[in-house]
Amino acid sequence: MSRERELVPKPRSRFLRVKCTSCGNEQIIFDRAASAVQCRICGDVLAEPRGGRAQVRGEIVSVLE
Repeated sequence: MSRERELVPKPRSRFLRVKCTSCGNEQIIFDRAASAVQCRICGDVLAEPRGGRAQVRGEIVSVLE
């Protein structure tokens, strides 16, 4: 066959390592969060749900795949 098909498609969602802008704590969050994600140390909001992908308020350090 000239076309290759993936037997198992790759997921569109990912996990992100996000750094809190207030205290510098790094935390792993889901990029399609259904509820607000708060920092474990200071309580600031790191991500807010937006119907699909979450709006990330912190600094994205890396993408985990």
